[in-house]
Amino acid sequence: MDLKRIFIKDACPTKIGGQAIIEGIMMRGADRTATVIRLPDRSLHIKTEKLPKPRKINKIPVLRGVAAFVSSLVIGTKILMYSADVLEAYEEPEDENGEKKQKESEGRFSAWFARKFGEKALWNLMIYSSVIFAVIFTVGIFIVLPTALVNFCHRFTENEIILNLIEGLLRIVMFVMYIVLIRRMSDIRRVFQFHGAEHKCIHCFENGLELTPANCQQFYTLHPRCGTSFMMFVMVISLVLFSLLGWPNLVMRIVSRLLLIPVVAGLSYELLRWAGRSDGIVVKVLSLPGLYLQKLTTCEPDDEHLEVAIAAMKAVMVSEDTPTFTGKCDLDGNLIAGTEE
Repeated sequence: MDLKRIFIKDACPTKIGGQAIIEGIMMRGADRTATVIRLPDRSLHIKTEKLPKPRKINKIPVLRGVAAFVSSLVIGTKILMYSADVLEAYEEPEDENGEKKQKESEGRFSAWFARKFGEKALWNLMIYSSVIFAVIFTVGIFIVLPTALVNFCHRFTENEIILNLIEGLLRIVMFVMYIVLIRRMSDIRRVFQFHGAEHKCIHCFENGLELTPANCQQFYTLHPRCGTSFMMFVMVISLVLFSLLGWPNLVMRIVSRLLLIPVVAGLSYELLRWAGRSDGIVVKVLSLPGLYLQKLTTCEPDDEHLEVAIAAMKAVMVSEDTPTFTGKCDLDGNLIAGTEE
């Protein structure tokens, strides 16, 4: 790994970030997001949305990290659901009658809820219930389970430092194994290609080059501001903080770890911000675990993936008074068929 190609000396860091989704990429700029999806007919679907106005909490260190974490969960889930809906709308069912019956059966509760409370309320219910489920799953697998498993190690050692170290290492190993397993799935691997395209496109923009697939391809798929690095920071910081609490009984350990999640998220966010705008030796060393993890969560993209990233990037590089829109777009992120909002 050549760190000089990741922490590029003459690059101008930007706050633009992104997220790989199903068959596409969401880019988040200063005042809006742009979601670009590659449709089955190879054309591009785009949707741009305004971001909420910054709140005072966004200026307070650590707390802004907690707010950003929650916001990313909600927006990320919303975009993932949107991309799935768009692709489903363009898919042709194999059996029209069978597909119709299935959708009617699946949609009874949704239809009732929409009639009772409105379409917007239904959409919000789906988003927040998905976020809650994701949080419960993540906390259960990567917070509660490791500390419960390590509870058995208490029979072999009373050393609190060793017990906390085992728990932290187990949590990291479980997370890495999870990534390794899902990476084998063809659909996930394609998402990881879009992830790599997002990073290459941001590198290209930060180095002042014209946004073309050829220019983007010369960069690494690894980036110091990636959310994967954030997750690694979370696990490393949690290892350190949890060690300060000693090794109480199982219930107290679970409660204390849950209560410290916002603190861990806030500190990890600040560390990620620092890593994104600095190229010092300390930052490089701290970033190494996350960068190696990115080798698993990114894959080398083709030009078709980079075209999606470039279109999304260009769609957020506009003035604040530019209207948002939804429809089909060209490779420059400009609407060619659809509606302005």
